[in-house]
Amino acid sequence: MSEVSAWFRKKVSRRGLLWGGLAAAGGSAIAGTAAGQSVHSGHGAASAAAAATPPAHLAAHGSMITVGDVDNERNGFDPARMVTDWETGSVSTLPDGRILRTFEIEAIDKEIEIAPGIMFPAWTYNGRVPGPALRATEGEHLRMVFRNSGSHPHSMHFHGIHAARMDGVPGAGLIGPGEEFVYEFDARPFGCHLYHCHALPLKRHIHKGMYGLFVIDPDPARHPELADVARSRLLGTPENAEWQEFAMVMNGFDTNFDNGNEVYAVNTVAHAYMKRPIRIVRNRPVRIYLANVVEFDPINSFHLHANFFDYFEQGTTLTPTLRTVDLITQVQAQRGILEFTYKDHETGLYMFHPHQSEFTELGWTGMFDVVEAVA
Repeated sequence: MSEVSAWFRKKVSRRGLLWGGLAAAGGSAIAGTAAGQSVHSGHGAASAAAAATPPAHLAAHGSMITVGDVDNERNGFDPARMVTDWETGSVSTLPDGRILRTFEIEAIDKEIEIAPGIMFPAWTYNGRVPGPALRATEGEHLRMVFRNSGSHPHSMHFHGIHAARMDGVPGAGLIGPGEEFVYEFDARPFGCHLYHCHALPLKRHIHKGMYGLFVIDPDPARHPELADVARSRLLGTPENAEWQEFAMVMNGFDTNFDNGNEVYAVNTVAHAYMKRPIRIVRNRPVRIYLANVVEFDPINSFHLHANFFDYFEQGTTLTPTLRTVDLITQVQAQRGILEFTYKDHETGLYMFHPHQSEFTELGWTGMFDVVEAVA
């Protein structure tokens, strides 16, 4: 009986903190009247939009939607832009003729707003959570210049292939406040990868925001048997421009530091893509680079409503590892690529969310706004 009581208190506490905090914040509008239309530039001609009048999809979900708006300007990042914002660094040529791609990353302590009126003391890469979505091409030489302007030792651990001294763990690439370290390695293998801080205690450094996508596009010349598929993934090619690509990092936030999350999201802000659905052109294919970095919960998932997709586990193959599915699960640090289309659908709003109901209710759910064309 005591175990049941403890479980109940925890559930009430977690929801009470979120919804009570939202009420206390005095949001400027109910969710249905939240954001006006916002158009942003980015690969895939994607934009996020909300109707000027209360959208029916928000009214229908009632109290499941957070109240008011997050101040994206104060945060210094906007989920509507983040979903198509790829960081490609600066490019030069090595003496052997290979491409050198350089990224500059800074660790910064920063308070961010993760739901209207709910602030979180984050540790960030380049002032945003998740950190910048780094993108390179297979075979390039990568140089990651990492500066620690935070208050704790930090590092960058890349899920990829590299030397031990570049691993970003204590004893190899862990740097103190005010210090700098340069990670160097070749971009391999191609796929949808992840980077994160590997300082101890690991769960604290990850859940406070030190993680991001690390995508390596395939070099078509290295994959002649599937060169067309490889070109469709290579940023900057005509084949790739046909795709609508999105960067999505599933994350969660422990706001009272009890080793349980009170807020869940994709790209940090609760219900961001419910209030401002991601616009999709109906007859163009969609590709999502998806990663799970939720701490404290053993598993997360992604479910697409009214449609099915092909899934490429970790993105390291050019043929699907799962075909025609509408749900995949990921443990922490697991990631992959989803590909699908709405060409046979009518226009309208289509939901995506995890199939853990608690995650959905506490912020992790969104909508695709499928349209004939983007004005």
